[in-house]
Amino acid sequence: MLKLVATIGLLLKLRSMIWIQHPVILEGQKVKLLPLDHAHFSDLLEIAKQDKIWEFFSVKGNDEEVMLNHLRSSILRRQNGEVYPFTVTDKATGKIIGSTLLYNFFPEFRKLEIGWTWYDPAYWRTGHNRECKMLLLNYCFEVLKTIRVQLITDENNKRSAAAIKGIGATYEGTLRNERIRSNGDFRNSMMFSIIESEWPEVKERLVNPKK
Repeated sequence: MLKLVATIGLLLKLRSMIWIQHPVILEGQKVKLLPLDHAHFSDLLEIAKQDKIWEFFSVKGNDEEVMLNHLRSSILRRQNGEVYPFTVTDKATGKIIGSTLLYNFFPEFRKLEIGWTWYDPAYWRTGHNRECKMLLLNYCFEVLKTIRVQLITDENNKRSAAAIKGIGATYEGTLRNERIRSNGDFRNSMMFSIIESEWPEVKERLVNPKK
């Protein structure tokens, strides 16, 4: 009996440590973010075969085994409250177009990171990523009550850096030798963030980009 009580107590403690309560569905005009599911793997693996998606990533996402391990691991780690992976779909067609991830959780400091974001190149520069970031940031600041959300990209990934700056994130500096690419090269990473006091202005920019 004592062992059962201890087990229940541990489970309740673990549950209280999980910052994001599953499931989370975020929906806008262009995109709908769904919790990553095994049923999404086939479509995501097919999209991931396109080499140019992974030019600036530290992993070979076009390697089916590598990607499959990442997807499986993301679901397992979600159960432990370590990450929260989303599948991004095109709202008009329902078609899966990519994936993104909330991770590096520090609930005690109310901060986390948005990353591992990748899309079918057919949806680059279409506004889908911008709305995806809007939905994620809105969830972070207005539901999770974060005080800081950070985003990191390879210093050579000019397209990604421009997109991050475009949503209103502040460049904080470059982290040298921040990680090692799959080919053994060292990667320097540009660090960006948005903090709680900046969120109203960033939100206005994302909601009304022409203003």
